[in-house]
Amino acid sequence: MDLTIVGCSGSVPGPDSPASCYLVTAADGDRLWRVLLDLGSGAFGALQRHTDPDSLDAVVLSHLHPDHCLDLTALKVWRSHGPGGPGADLRVYGPAGTAERMARAYGVDKPSPMTGMTFRTLADGQSFTVGPFSITPHRVRHPVPTFGLRVEADGAVLAYTGDTDTCPGLVPLMAGADMVLAEAAFVEGRDEARGLHLTGRRAAEAVVEAGQQGGQGPVGRLLLTHLPPWTPPEVVLGEARDVWDGATDVVRPGATYRIGPGRGTVGAASGV
Repeated sequence: MDLTIVGCSGSVPGPDSPASCYLVTAADGDRLWRVLLDLGSGAFGALQRHTDPDSLDAVVLSHLHPDHCLDLTALKVWRSHGPGGPGADLRVYGPAGTAERMARAYGVDKPSPMTGMTFRTLADGQSFTVGPFSITPHRVRHPVPTFGLRVEADGAVLAYTGDTDTCPGLVPLMAGADMVLAEAAFVEGRDEARGLHLTGRRAAEAVVEAGQQGGQGPVGRLLLTHLPPWTPPEVVLGEARDVWDGATDVVRPGATYRIGPGRGTVGAASGV
């Protein structure tokens, strides 16, 4: 399974990155399957550097804040009027009300004009499949309904937190994951509000707790994402490394990670 960082800026697009968007790919025989985790503001343009938008098999939205979902409207335009023309409906998974939310963002009163997309509702702990992927949503802690996404394929596990603060749902989400992609928008001592975001420290603490209580062994690697443009990456990275001595990095747009059992290595992923 491969993970490509399409966009990783937190809360708003930054000068070097659009907002949250992550492409995961895995082969099933000769067929390469492509799933997007979130499609935030500004991400659709960058997505075209990594894959043909018509090749997507599904989009999974962790929640309905603009920095995680807004560019689904651009994808709708592409799939309706782009070079591939209208094709089979694209599956879009999200919290309850996703179709209505995206219709409003598109500027219509009813979800029916979001043609070319079939919307399905995420439910806590209820897995679904897209080709070789098994995806399990876990409810996490944010002001709106939000799900972390546990993605399994090729014997590997990727855990993506979405936006969250510390919460019980992070243990089953992260337990035994080969790679955890964790938001870390806040900084210890600077951002005191709770119930919104993790810090680097709290992300690492969640990884440690998942290894101790999850019953599936330790996490393989921690990747920190969703840093807003005003946050120095080295600060967040230092917070995490003070807590956990495993492999830890801050992601950058355009980076690709190959995820296999017990490992997560940076490299060029074929076929993306």
